[in-house]
Amino acid sequence: MTQYATNFLFGIFPYICFAVLIVGSIARFDRDQYSWRSGSSQLLRRKQMRIGSNLFHVGILVILFGHAGGLLTPIFIFDALGISHGAKQILAMAAGGGAGILCFIGLTMLIHRRLFDPRIRNNSSFGDIAVLLLLYAQLILGMGTILISAQHLDGDEMVKFMGWAQGIVTFRGGSAALVAEVHPVFKLHLVLGMGLLLVFPFTRLVHIFSAPIWYLGRRGYQIVRMAGR
Repeated sequence: MTQYATNFLFGIFPYICFAVLIVGSIARFDRDQYSWRSGSSQLLRRKQMRIGSNLFHVGILVILFGHAGGLLTPIFIFDALGISHGAKQILAMAAGGGAGILCFIGLTMLIHRRLFDPRIRNNSSFGDIAVLLLLYAQLILGMGTILISAQHLDGDEMVKFMGWAQGIVTFRGGSAALVAEVHPVFKLHLVLGMGLLLVFPFTRLVHIFSAPIWYLGRRGYQIVRMAGR
């Protein structure tokens, strides 16, 4: 990867994604509140929905909070607690791997019912299916990084990712150089993760920001369409 591509993907692209995420989400909530929903297909077919959805949501929440806490917690805090870089990496691999398995099983069930149940497929938009497949690809890449990390347990590479993430959120220049030499699977995982932020405002993922109180003030009614058998 050229230096220009590295600087763009890991130094500029993150800010583009965050800008689209924030501005796009605000604009969608303001202009199109009818579409601000999870788009659940539970009414069409409950089979696989409850188990698959629960496994997926438990797994993805652990992964998201684990990534946020692990990447954005200053390194000196781990040092002060006496947690070595290697120990932190092993903990991240164990917790992330367990949550990843739960998420993988749940997401597989949700994708299967979305693609192979005719009624659900007919009521699914391109975005509904695409976002599930993007999450699936991102999850597989994430699980793949565990196999690579297992080959070196010193934690040095994890420190690079922490430095990069903290550099991005604090607007420190030169952060892209920290991940310039990491394994390509890690780079794909980072780019696709940022890409999900880019498409976030235009998909059902916006329901992450939802709270029931907002529905009390939503303008008009929500129309639910169901295809016949």
